[in-house]
Amino acid sequence: MKFQRRGPVGQETPAVLIDGTAYDLTSVTADIDGAFLAGDGPARAQAAFDSGELTALADQDARLGAPVAQPTKIVCIGLNYRDHADETGAAYPPEPVIFMKDPSTLGGASDSVPIPRNSTKTDWEVELGIVIGRTARYLDSVEEAAGHIAGYVLSHDVSEREFQLERGGQWDKGKSCEGFNPLGPWLATADEFADPQSLGLRLWVNGVERQNGSTANQIFGIQHVVWYVSQFMVLRPGDIINTGTPAGVAMGIEGQPYLRVGDVVELEIDGLGRARQEFVSHV
Repeated sequence: MKFQRRGPVGQETPAVLIDGTAYDLTSVTADIDGAFLAGDGPARAQAAFDSGELTALADQDARLGAPVAQPTKIVCIGLNYRDHADETGAAYPPEPVIFMKDPSTLGGASDSVPIPRNSTKTDWEVELGIVIGRTARYLDSVEEAAGHIAGYVLSHDVSEREFQLERGGQWDKGKSCEGFNPLGPWLATADEFADPQSLGLRLWVNGVERQNGSTANQIFGIQHVVWYVSQFMVLRPGDIINTGTPAGVAMGIEGQPYLRVGDVVELEIDGLGRARQEFVSHV
């Protein structure tokens, strides 16, 4: 199933997307969040649709909010694609590189993204986001991780490279600026994918293709990442793990064409839809 949250910021309506039509889920849940995912929400949504209880949203073109509400955390995996490590001149990490992103960075698939004050190196990164469906702590095996994944989402892990790499301290400073994680257009449940380890990811800036990769090129696979992160922190329903980006970021391109006010980024992942964001002034 595919889930969305539609409407003005802070007033999003939970919805299920079926055959291109968004149906109101407020009779089933107050929101698409950890409680919904952990409480057999997708099955309850399917049952409500099958019984004819759901009505189509009156405004099928309403704003798309982030399809997951209020995760307790966003965990990110750095340098997780071989071609991205190659373009940045970094060695392949022996273990996953973990950093955190402020959950308040989440925005909708078509929301504008402010370029931070004093930024000259705002960069793009298309990523597959894992959405946790069951609490995961100290998982005993990589295989066990599959049972803790609710689904997947198209994630844009926007980065400010000077803040991240040149200002000392941890990477979080370059990852947690306002609006730096547009998400969606939908959350797709895990059963929608025969093999999430073979999904194509693509990104364009002002119509020019910059990234074209596959999750098959990940150094650490999806289940491995969930298992690994669970050894260091508790993953709770609704939490998001951004699993890294393929080659083609501005930092690795000749001339480093970082984003400027007015630039438009479009991105997509197989089975997870397409998103579009315009970059605007922080003022």
